[in-house]
Amino acid sequence: MPAFTFEKITPPVRRVPTAPTPKKPRGLINQMIDRFAERRARRASQAERAMRRDEKAAK
Repeated sequence: MPAFTFEKITPPVRRVPTAPTPKKPRGLINQMIDRFAERRARRASQAERAMRRDEKAAK
């Protein structure tokens, strides 16, 4: 058994709300990547739907 223990001291509570930090505008490269990813996801979902239709037609 330890001879002593440490007390947990909580930091003081802030009473003034902090100002929200302004969001940085997204860079051009990030926007381009988002567009490519969105188009790729759309194509993948369309291909998946087409596969499901083919499976239903085969049954």
